[in-house]
Amino acid sequence: MSEEKEVTKRPIPIDKEVSWDKTQTIMSKTDLYGTIEYANEVFVDVCGYEDYELMAQPHNIIRHPDMPKIVFKVLWENIQKGNQFHGIVKNLAKSGRYYWVITNFEYSRDENGNIVNYIARRKAVPQDVITKHIEPLYKKLLQIEQVSGIGASEKYLIGFLEEQGLSYVDLITKLMVENEKEQQLQRAPQEVVPVEIEETESRGFFSRFFGR
Repeated sequence: MSEEKEVTKRPIPIDKEVSWDKTQTIMSKTDLYGTIEYANEVFVDVCGYEDYELMAQPHNIIRHPDMPKIVFKVLWENIQKGNQFHGIVKNLAKSGRYYWVITNFEYSRDENGNIVNYIARRKAVPQDVITKHIEPLYKKLLQIEQVSGIGASEKYLIGFLEEQGLSYVDLITKLMVENEKEQQLQRAPQEVVPVEIEETESRGFFSRFFGR
């Protein structure tokens, strides 16, 4: 994906969330440079752009200015290698409204095993995960980038993750699993959370979360 190919005009952000059915899955397919080749109806409905406005455009047409660049750097370094990766992103709709999603990536490969397309499925992120954990971290990273550049925010993120003994993907997984456990306890406070939930690994949890 090329981060050099930017859309020339973006909507002015407003502090209002897109109203959408958060049980639905947003799906898109891009080439290796991040150029959109397919967007499902949910994607179109949520972002507010028509199909013809999205096709052949860089996926960063929906990038929100609140997003720190270092998160996308980590994302691209992983998916270009075909790694299992899950990222939480705040997107910008055509209306200027925002919507938060967590992404699950799959890869299309040619007969030689080379990646030729990125297929992304996105679902809504639990609000507690955003407000308690992701927004404070992303705001800090964005502030550092604005003052000292992406290199400084990368060092901060590395230090933040090292302190917890986690990778970015491990952090996202931990937050999502813990949120699921909290929701289960709220629904049935007298029940013991199943051991398999406590021992959930990245692939197992997200397979269930995305219904794969």
